[in-house]
Amino acid sequence: MTLSPARVPATAGVRRLTATLYGYAFLDDFVLLYPVYALLFSDTGLSLWQISSLFAVWSLTGVLLEVPSGAWADAVSRRLLLWLGPLLTAVGFALWVLTPSYWAFALGFFLWGARGALGSGALEALVYEELARLGAAGRYPRVMGRARAAGLVAVMAAMGLAGPVFAWGGFPAVGAASVLACLASALTATRFPEDRKAADGGGDGWAATLRDGLAEVRRDRSLRGALLLVPAVGAVWEALDEYTPLLVRDTGVAEATVPYLLLLIWAGATAGSLLAGVCARLGASGLAAVLTGAALALAVGSAARTPVALGLVALAFGGFQLATVLADVRLQRRLGDAARATLTSVAGLGSDLATVVVYGLYAAVASRSAHSTAFAVFAVPYLVTAVLLMLGRPLRSRRGIP
Repeated sequence: MTLSPARVPATAGVRRLTATLYGYAFLDDFVLLYPVYALLFSDTGLSLWQISSLFAVWSLTGVLLEVPSGAWADAVSRRLLLWLGPLLTAVGFALWVLTPSYWAFALGFFLWGARGALGSGALEALVYEELARLGAAGRYPRVMGRARAAGLVAVMAAMGLAGPVFAWGGFPAVGAASVLACLASALTATRFPEDRKAADGGGDGWAATLRDGLAEVRRDRSLRGALLLVPAVGAVWEALDEYTPLLVRDTGVAEATVPYLLLLIWAGATAGSLLAGVCARLGASGLAAVLTGAALALAVGSAARTPVALGLVALAFGGFQLATVLADVRLQRRLGDAARATLTSVAGLGSDLATVVVYGLYAAVASRSAHSTAFAVFAVPYLVTAVLLMLGRPLRSRRGIP
């Protein structure tokens, strides 16, 4: 069978887009500083309060810049933000290892938070619209699932390589490798196709885009529900991920065994990403079933407090990762192109704020109980989300919405 002339360039375009995306996703998370930057802060003499305040700078930067950067991406260029962001992070990482001090770390976290805000919304919008332009919008779930998996594989690879590189050259070597990864990520981003015109709004372009996008959310109840689903699915488990080392250690394993069991949990999340394409047609009831199963696996696996039971936690994280990708798919299918990055960033802002709340609630619960109990408690929000999905299903069915 011979491909038609019109199909060949479309296929080539999809291949170029996906190859660029997977490379970008991998390089963006291939940061060898990830597993050791807390040691850098401690060795520099920072107190626990100072380290905690650095995390606050990181989070608040993302919260403040999330929506404006999304609107900027719609008004100007998504590709511009995708290559600019890694350059900011490269500068921040260089500051950390060249001039280690509290204020250098704070500036680095500000730049890192800005980088996250610049990419959030812009990446999803660019990929969805380019696939749609090529007649391949139906591939979005599989493509983004694989991109998330590439990022998770990069994190695991960085965890594995950080030890040997650190033993060889200390913080300067790990920092230099991280800066190089950021530069390679920025270079890769320049290869993204972007066949769209920036919004013509003059100096008020991004603000007008934001107003129009929010007005669309107010008018469309289905869009509003899809937008709220993103933080409802992603915020809790992504916050819990920060505490998984403590959960693993409480099972009684040796300190040296903790990283290997963490890799098991990351492997579960990676598998969930890879299943996104297969599960792309799941409706509200299917997504509710995924959330329910993952919530029960999290509760049982964490409450058992045994290394073997951590396999259930890995299964739960796989389910949550799958649901996170599918929630993004549901949102992208309901968005118009004009404000796609803007409203995706609004959903990201909701996730950032909800994650901060989870941090506080987790501290309140874990300070009075074991980490296993806290993890089990945070399975409850997912059961509530699953129930709400099922309750909203009859209304969506009457309107012909999946």
